[in-house]
Amino acid sequence: MNLQGLLLFDIDGVIRDVAASYRRAIQETVHHYSGWRPSVAEIDALKTEGIWNNDWDASLELLRRDQKSRNQALELPSREQLIEVFSRFYFGGDPNGDPSNWQGFIRNEPLLVNHRFFEELSSLGFAWGFVSGAEPPSARFVLEQRLGLKHPTLIAMGEAPDKPDPTGLLQLASQLAGRRLGQGVPTVAYLGDTVADVRTVINARQQQPEQQWMSLAVAPPHLHGIEQQEARNAYEDRLKQAGADHILSCTTDAIETLKNW
Repeated sequence: MNLQGLLLFDIDGVIRDVAASYRRAIQETVHHYSGWRPSVAEIDALKTEGIWNNDWDASLELLRRDQKSRNQALELPSREQLIEVFSRFYFGGDPNGDPSNWQGFIRNEPLLVNHRFFEELSSLGFAWGFVSGAEPPSARFVLEQRLGLKHPTLIAMGEAPDKPDPTGLLQLASQLAGRRLGQGVPTVAYLGDTVADVRTVINARQQQPEQQWMSLAVAPPHLHGIEQQEARNAYEDRLKQAGADHILSCTTDAIETLKNW
């Protein structure tokens, strides 16, 4: 079957809802050190700056800003100390251990797609994979155990520089295409939910201008309620301003977008 295109996915906010897991771990980690619990809107505002894709670094930055706003001289934790606290909240057990023993927020992650979604992508002639800032155990858990995907093509945290550096996207796209990117390779699309995800595509386009790229973006699930319409509109506007080619209403709408290529 001829390859029609490549669709790569972020995971958090695209494949699974992390409002009650990773986002909550940010809130509780910051609260652990400062007594202040950042709101969802404050985390969203930080994420739309496009450089805080890593949630550990986002947590540290929120602590820095809180310290500055209060004009306090409290000592910030080291990155290693913060990661340990964050992991206790998120995994609630050994990240490299048996997932059945995890008792943390990772247990609170509704799926946004199912196994059939990927079967349909394949039947349409699209190769697919994942470029995510999630820790490898977390990414593999949702893809392999919860979605039942066999040996999914994945680049996770630590396997490439953090987004918006496009290295991981370029590597995985070339791997799926089975050749060097450029003329003769169909369009490569990347679907994410943050400004950093959009900028990753923009940066890939700059490094590989001979390749056709497409940035697909979707607002994270916690902004999809009726009462959040104004906040969602503002968030989607920032995604467009960052350079997103298409804003989707949900992840599964990617199917119809691809059919219309």
